[in-house]
Amino acid sequence: MALLRALISTARMLKHTKHLAVGLPADDQVLLDAPDERLAPALVAAGQDEYGPAATLLAATREEAAWENRDLYTRRLAAFARHRPDWFEHWLADRPYDPDALLVKAELALARAWESPAYAELLREAAPLISAAAEGHPRDPVPWRLALDHARGTHASRAVFDALWQQAIDRASHHYGCHTSAVQYLSAAWYGSHRECFDFAEQAAEGALPGSLIHALPARAALAYLTGPGSAVPRERLDAAADRAIALSAGYEPGDPYPAEVRNLLTYVLIRLERWQDALDQLHLIGPYATSFPWDRVSDDPLGQFLELRDGVRLEVAAGTPLCTPAKQAARGH
Repeated sequence: MALLRALISTARMLKHTKHLAVGLPADDQVLLDAPDERLAPALVAAGQDEYGPAATLLAATREEAAWENRDLYTRRLAAFARHRPDWFEHWLADRPYDPDALLVKAELALARAWESPAYAELLREAAPLISAAAEGHPRDPVPWRLALDHARGTHASRAVFDALWQQAIDRASHHYGCHTSAVQYLSAAWYGSHRECFDFAEQAAEGALPGSLIHALPARAALAYLTGPGSAVPRERLDAAADRAIALSAGYEPGDPYPAEVRNLLTYVLIRLERWQDALDQLHLIGPYATSFPWDRVSDDPLGQFLELRDGVRLEVAAGTPLCTPAKQAARGH
């Protein structure tokens, strides 16, 4: 964390050096957890106390078996419902057995539980909600991502974890959300080790489909190592994780919101590895799409943290660029 503090300090001193911002959105253009074109109308409607668009959106992800989007939209809708609950309460009152409402209800309960010092007990109380969500649509893997998170927070045994994991992959063997939950359970901060966590992540990535977010799973393992306790991991293993995620990121268009969280995660890992130019490249690909994760792991102000570290990366790249190098070459064409 000393590296992050030093970057922020330097960035604050030189924040208004304009030539360092070439090719990147201005600070006031960067959005935190910006919704995509499908989710945005549902959130606008929810803000007007109308749940119909949200219900339609989640029903479509269920019918299309679009599990990654279903997972993301569920988390975002639950986050909105935490602060603006009326629309969601009306949804539950009107459609108490709607599988999509049940899924958001379970997500919301777990999110609230994790914020409490007594999270283990609150998570145990939420178990029936996860079961109801799983029964609401038996093919859906997202309730099993919730179940894996629940197992981690309630100190479930490895045998319980293994059984839940099997249920998850039986439904969607390449679901990124379930894999990230498994990585957390297997991390040294919880019930595994860095070696076990990396082994799991690398094996999953080796079998992943082209373009699958699971190729970023070793970078998630790297994040768990860089932000947690445990024995040292060889530098080459960390670099290999970053390189695999860089290759994944390159397959998506710049400014695409779909891989935004993966790109933010990768940027954090690259900063910690002091791979400044690679980090700057990812910042160009992120564009205006900052995400709370992973910056909320190190700050109560994730957007501010993102912007300050972005400045720090610019400065590190500038400091490593020979004075005779033209600005355009220094920006590597961005």
